[in-house]
Amino acid sequence: MSFENEVNQASENPQNSHWDTLCQLANANKEFFSPHQDECGLRICTAHIVVLDIVKELRPLCEEIAAIAPQYDFDENTPGNGYRSFISLVDKSILHCEGICQQIYNLRESVLFRKTNYMREIEACSQLIASLSTFLHHLKVLHSWSELGMDNRPSLFPSEEHSSQELLDQAGNIDQYCFYGRCLGFQFKDSIKYLMKTVLVSMASFSEAYYTNGSFLGRCTNSVKYVIDPEARARRIVNVSQRADVYFCKSFWYLHDTHLLHFVRVMMIPSLAINQVISIPPEPLSIPSISGGPDVQIPIPVSHVGKKPIHVKLWSSKRRIGMVGSARAGGELYGPSDVLVFHCHGGGFVADSPKSHETYLASWVVALDVPIISIDYSLSPEAPYPRALEELVYTYAWALKHANSLLGTNAKKVILIGDSAGANLNLGLAAKCLQLNIKKPDGIFMAYCPVLVEFVPSPSRMLGLTDPLLPFGFMMRCLRAYVLGDTTLDKKDKDNGSGEFSKSDTESFAEVSESDLIAIALSPHGDKADESQLASLPSDSTLNSVSLAEVDNTHGVELTKSEDKSETTSQEYIRKFLDLYKNMSFKRSSTSVVEQTANDFDISDGKETSNFFGFPVPRSGSRIRELDTTCSKSPTEEFVFTVPKDPYLSPYRHTDEVLRQLPPCKIITSDLDPCLDDCVMFGRKLRALGNNVTLDVFTGLPHGFLNMTVASKEAADASERCVKRIQELIDM
Repeated sequence: MSFENEVNQASENPQNSHWDTLCQLANANKEFFSPHQDECGLRICTAHIVVLDIVKELRPLCEEIAAIAPQYDFDENTPGNGYRSFISLVDKSILHCEGICQQIYNLRESVLFRKTNYMREIEACSQLIASLSTFLHHLKVLHSWSELGMDNRPSLFPSEEHSSQELLDQAGNIDQYCFYGRCLGFQFKDSIKYLMKTVLVSMASFSEAYYTNGSFLGRCTNSVKYVIDPEARARRIVNVSQRADVYFCKSFWYLHDTHLLHFVRVMMIPSLAINQVISIPPEPLSIPSISGGPDVQIPIPVSHVGKKPIHVKLWSSKRRIGMVGSARAGGELYGPSDVLVFHCHGGGFVADSPKSHETYLASWVVALDVPIISIDYSLSPEAPYPRALEELVYTYAWALKHANSLLGTNAKKVILIGDSAGANLNLGLAAKCLQLNIKKPDGIFMAYCPVLVEFVPSPSRMLGLTDPLLPFGFMMRCLRAYVLGDTTLDKKDKDNGSGEFSKSDTESFAEVSESDLIAIALSPHGDKADESQLASLPSDSTLNSVSLAEVDNTHGVELTKSEDKSETTSQEYIRKFLDLYKNMSFKRSSTSVVEQTANDFDISDGKETSNFFGFPVPRSGSRIRELDTTCSKSPTEEFVFTVPKDPYLSPYRHTDEVLRQLPPCKIITSDLDPCLDDCVMFGRKLRALGNNVTLDVFTGLPHGFLNMTVASKEAADASERCVKRIQELIDM
């Protein structure tokens, strides 16, 4: 029988697998190139030998891990956990290697055969499966560390008697370069693979502009090289993920908030009747207690950066009675909605804004036909924990109080939705509602949420060593920034980085007087609204900070003289906000958002930077930022730090009594998400306590896939499933 027939039979026979096909192709190629005495021929032959040796070791390891993986699933109908994820990675790596070996086999005698190129391809394949073999050995260690969870099944989180440093010390021999070079994106859906290459080329090029190592011309040359040289790109990405500080992460993630990308998003998302930014001044606020006692005084956020307005964005597909912006919006005027959806964006606690998540939220607004309000909370490291949570609690209470008068809803049902860090904050908000004895949300939707914000190794968290979008180093620096902040920032830096009004997300302004708000507050709660009252409210994208005292009708406490001196009045906020907008509008007409955010987060000095293709480049004479490529200290050493076992940091640590009182939860994640195990374990814990909880695990999608809906059909399909789950919460 010819070799071609053997390969075809192996592919068609169910008893054989891609493992067998790969071995047959590797053996055939090894025999073909073994007589070659040139360097490329010898290296191709050696790489195939290595592939054969590793496959021999990897196959029984894979079968061993596959046997234990089902023990950790959410349930028998929802397969998914970090052990299964690495089995999937191995299977996809075998397919990838098989494809490269097949190409070599088909083209090796052709005059078009690029020997040097395929030498590098097969060497990259050998490095890929070798790294995955090392991962599987580490998974065996994690399995031995496991203890029973409260549902009497093995936990994906190791017992606390084992130090995370133990695994870090062993993980040093994992070759990360293969995941960012020629094999980049092998584990993802096809629609995601090309997006990954674009993102990583952008990251590597952006790092050349952000850091000032070498000459300007050299950095420009390197940026071009990252497009055509996968090995150079991989070296740069690994170096950046291990050495770059959290400010690099912030600046890079803010790239998708540039005017150009925002314009592209706007062209691809549905238009909404209401797209309004509201600025909430930090004034005394009280709302009714659910027990019928005295009104609950909601604490004003003051941690780290003091009192400042909180910006929220309101979206609605319909203009509704009692909704800001309805006056000039066209179309029929509808009654208030019974539902309010409260959104909190992700971004590792350090980046992003409601605008950056508008890609999928706009379609959700249309599909759900309910208003969505999204909070633009203060970010770390300038405003670390608990600042963001304080702002969420205050904004949630404000939304309940002004649902009828500003948001066009009677808020009979309130659903919390959030992704990643935003979902973590929403869980903290729900627990705070129980603590304050105020109305708790009626449902929680969580997307790829970290529920244990501590340095605890789990199988899926090891995916961070392979993940292009959420590298392990980035993930740990964001965690550290949220927990500890940045002690190197002095007061001036903090004011520049996240001070009052520094994070305004505004496109246009319209001054709104208190009488306007009173007019809409007096409109009927439903049927007959006076159009003349509504007409005074603008439909521009921004509502200024104004005093809501008269709308509240509860602000009967007069400020003392000392308070007058220390607190800024609402009218002052209006003036400052308008002044700021005028200044920012002038700057934005001549500079990009990327440059502005880079300046905000550059703690080197206050000097301006020039701009190179939208990337920030320090001017001569300013303190330069350099990427430390020669540090003898292991990159993993800085990741070992003490994190308080605070349940508002890590919702998984809430008491059983608190978790039992949480509303129904819908959780979605991906099999390639480093937060997969967090979602699985949190779902298992809630279900063991009797909560109503569901879990969906999508395949082949990365962390943050909701932001990819315009580029990936699979991500768009997952987004539709999310809408279905949110609708289920609304209908409960």
